[in-house]
Amino acid sequence: MVSRIKLDPAVFDPSATSGLDDYSHIEVIFAFHLAQRTCIATQHPRGNTDWPRTGILAQRAPNRPNHLGVSVCTLTAVDGLTLTVHGLDAIDESPVLDVKPYLPEFAPRGAVRGPAWSSELMRNYF
Repeated sequence: MVSRIKLDPAVFDPSATSGLDDYSHIEVIFAFHLAQRTCIATQHPRGNTDWPRTGILAQRAPNRPNHLGVSVCTLTAVDGLTLTVHGLDAIDESPVLDVKPYLPEFAPRGAVRGPAWSSELMRNYF
């Protein structure tokens, strides 16, 4: 899915994106502006009772204590304060709070693991 992020010129100077097009990926920090304002301690991911009940910090549900989302996206174009990305995990009109270049040096070192239900959940996500 292709998305366009239009950064607020009242917050970001046009020079803020200078050099960003040298990166293939970015991390987007955004607000879950439509999420419920209550934090659910445990729940079945996506409400699917076939998956185990897990704590909010063991899943990526939007009803979090801080209402912040983070998504790593492929950056396909930079046009001033408009960024074109692929794979943004946010809904339309989500307020973008910050953008950071994705640096592989900050990626996990070694093997990455997770529960089987998370792989099932993400199988056809994008």
